[in-house]
Amino acid sequence: MKKTILHWCEKSGARNPQAPDYSSVERRVGALMEQEKPHTGFRDLSDRDLLEGVSDLPSMNFSHAATEYGRRPEHFYTSSSEESVFVGGSPGTPLPFTIRPVCYSFSSSSSENVENNALIQALGPNSSIGEEENKFLAKLESPDVLEQEEGIVSLRKVTKADENIRVSLCTPRILSSLHSLVTSRYPKVQINAVASLVNLSLEKPNKLKIARSGLVPHLIDALKGGHTETQEHAAEALFSLALEDENRMAIGFLGAMPPLLYALRSENERTRDVSALCLYNLTMIQSNRVKLVKLGAVTTLLSMVKSRNSTNWLLLILCNIAVCQEGRSAMLDADAVGLLVGMLREKELDSESARENCVAALYALSYGSMRFKGLAKEAGAMEVLREIIERGSERAREKAKKILERMRTRGRSVDDGDRGGESSFVRGGLSSTGYRMGGGRIPSSANTMPF
Repeated sequence: MKKTILHWCEKSGARNPQAPDYSSVERRVGALMEQEKPHTGFRDLSDRDLLEGVSDLPSMNFSHAATEYGRRPEHFYTSSSEESVFVGGSPGTPLPFTIRPVCYSFSSSSSENVENNALIQALGPNSSIGEEENKFLAKLESPDVLEQEEGIVSLRKVTKADENIRVSLCTPRILSSLHSLVTSRYPKVQINAVASLVNLSLEKPNKLKIARSGLVPHLIDALKGGHTETQEHAAEALFSLALEDENRMAIGFLGAMPPLLYALRSENERTRDVSALCLYNLTMIQSNRVKLVKLGAVTTLLSMVKSRNSTNWLLLILCNIAVCQEGRSAMLDADAVGLLVGMLREKELDSESARENCVAALYALSYGSMRFKGLAKEAGAMEVLREIIERGSERAREKAKKILERMRTRGRSVDDGDRGGESSFVRGGLSSTGYRMGGGRIPSSANTMPF
């Protein structure tokens, strides 16, 4: 925020504001808190009680991905079950959604389970979290690299084991100590530090704390140039933080979009998929969609879709990009209509959710565009859409019918199921039909466990 203010002052020629005196600010905030106490009912609550009240916020059903601390498994599994994402409540209310990406299979040895249980008991309800925090800090802040390594491995294990411990140990002091470890030049220290951050970020109350602690730039740097495993964990951490609505603008502003876009071509399948999911969440907001378009991402994404590389996830991003005018123009310029129609005609998409997302992207492109009509007719879209209406899923049929209606009308049209035009796409990240931004459907999911 400070950098933004100073940058604005420099561009506008205004004088830089003086930083307020801390003691005066403290007195002022204290006075305001006293005034608010009779109205809030917090008169007798401690600071810790107030912080713990954050846990009363709506929880997100986010399960996690597992990795071993030592050697990593070399095989993947994907759940074959299809899971629709549906959102209740008002269309104007942004709501969290359940997303469970593919993950590594994981099996702990009996000795590791015993060790983890011992760690959980050590941080049980009868122990002092403050004392345990100090024990961790003594090692994490030690100048001895071996001590750091021992401390960060222990932190990773204990935050993997219990969600209550993840909340309790996500303190300003622990987060501050992780700054130097996430940027460590010792691979084992860095890998375990980033994995610990992933574990801490899994709990909703921790997401804002981590984003506001200044660790996001370090995660971005780790994604750019860290060890292969570090890059994977960094992508996971950014994805987890991006599930929180309030973090998305900050993550985009701090420069996460270019390295995430580059990571889509990673040799590591997990890194590719998680980076795509992170970009999907970040493009829920307008500023990040425009950033991605300006980076030239449309051409990159379409070429990757054409090569059938993580197609389903990439179609979700394209659905979001097509919501904004800049995104639609860039996609029409890059012949996205011909590509998407061709994939539907040749039946190149290997899942029903991928076909639905392909139709959803065409639907978003068709909004208020005479140019779309010409390109769609040239690509033979009407025949393909009629076939979808006859044989496709219910969602695909619904979108295909609306696209055909738009192609038959002159000028800008508003469908009966899409009152309000483009605003229905961008209002709170929900379409008027109750699906996420851009009308895309989250593909089949698999449980993810802590690292």
